[in-house]
Amino acid sequence: MTAQEPGDAEAATAEPPAPVGPLKPAAPVPAGGHTSWPTGVLGPEHRALSVGIVSVVLLIAFEATAVGTAMPVAARELDGVALYAFAFSAYFTTSLFAMVLAGQWADRSGPLAPLATGISAFGAGLLLSGTAVGMWPFILGRAVQGLGGGLVIVALYVVVSRAYPERLRPAIMASFAAAWVVPSVVGPLAAGTVTEHIGWRWVFIGIPVLVVPPLALALPAIRRRAAGPADPAAPPVAFDRRRIRLALGISVGAGLLQYAGQELRWLSLAPAAAGAALLVPAVLGLLPAGTWRSARGLPSVVLLRGVAAGAFVAAESFVPLMLVTERGLSPTLAGLSLAAGGATWAFGSYVQSRPRLEPYRERLMAGGMVLVAVAIATAPSVLFEAVPVWIVAVAWSVGCLGMGAVIASTSVLLLKLSAPEEAGTNSAALQISDGLSNVLLLAAGGANFAALGGGAAGGHAATAAAAGATAAATGSHPAAFAAVFLPMAAVALVGVWVAVRIRPR
Repeated sequence: MTAQEPGDAEAATAEPPAPVGPLKPAAPVPAGGHTSWPTGVLGPEHRALSVGIVSVVLLIAFEATAVGTAMPVAARELDGVALYAFAFSAYFTTSLFAMVLAGQWADRSGPLAPLATGISAFGAGLLLSGTAVGMWPFILGRAVQGLGGGLVIVALYVVVSRAYPERLRPAIMASFAAAWVVPSVVGPLAAGTVTEHIGWRWVFIGIPVLVVPPLALALPAIRRRAAGPADPAAPPVAFDRRRIRLALGISVGAGLLQYAGQELRWLSLAPAAAGAALLVPAVLGLLPAGTWRSARGLPSVVLLRGVAAGAFVAAESFVPLMLVTERGLSPTLAGLSLAAGGATWAFGSYVQSRPRLEPYRERLMAGGMVLVAVAIATAPSVLFEAVPVWIVAVAWSVGCLGMGAVIASTSVLLLKLSAPEEAGTNSAALQISDGLSNVLLLAAGGANFAALGGGAAGGHAATAAAAGATAAATGSHPAAFAAVFLPMAAVALVGVWVAVRIRPR
């Protein structure tokens, strides 16, 4: 599961934020001010758009879970195991840049163009990787895919902010989370079967074709309800070249820090210093003022997204590896230990969408972060032989319940606190916080793991199965796993404090 959605860290793909109100005509609100699900996001006014964008999320979710399963086989066949981690970092770093670009693009001319371009780039990246004859072309495909993913997620946020009234946004967020349930269970099994019997390339090549039907349904609806600038009467907004340069800095800086975290040598200090020099000013320039001191309101919403996402993803990445190397589970069983979390994540997202809980959203988010911290702290208990391994599945289901409530709520609040003309920029800030924290905390967790004898394990959940034998051979010690999980549980507890500061004074 990832912070973005249950499943995979790259999916940095699927919960949206929104501005103060719809810019296009919305369905009239009946007496009582609330519509039920059938007359809401699936009512005649929104049905085509809802089905279309949720189907896009569904396919992206399937890609995120399926590609991760096929990746180890692809790396071995392309003789690129030594470059394995770069297949993930290439996606993350380019997506960070694309998020900022998408935010400005959507604010300037609407979400339609960045969404269509992002889907095209996403599919092109899959085709490049699926037809690659070497590891570097494969990594290039992943980088192109990251550009597409960054464009798509921010564009989806802006679509939600413009096309849905505020009362329906929690429901569409919940449907985005629900779209991950089936892929989180079926994706790895389907991808494993295809990889074993047909070949890993078809996992990459087959997905782009499936995106066409939902796009054909969603794009006309987006054109009608969310196309064009936020204020058509206002003069065109120029691209902020400074923000584009900062976006490039944050992307390159994050990549350098991730590389340095994986190479524990004195020479790694040079890329680490260069990465920090690029990253710090870029982050300060791209996130809302006051984010790092958790100023009340929007800055705390953005910070909470990063705290929740980074802690959860960094911990989750090591769960399958811990079960394989320390308790002897097969990679398939270790991966399935996380599968139930897809349903509880969706349920947590559904709970936050209930109108009667709106006055208690702050408490709901604080409680969700407590559940996340408890789950992360409980997982390494299986390092003791007397503790049954099913404890991990139970703990992770509880953590995913909390994540579902927190991630969807940050999206809802961000859109609520954003003016229409700022929806794209603020959505990009939320996604940058999410994606950057994934990179940094994964790097920190991986460095702790390696420093305490954990061996050469990758910093991503999908690497766990492939790295299991390697880590076992290098004699990984239980303390190495504890050095990952316990600090991440502490980070999650910080999120409890941040959650009580999300509402403006």
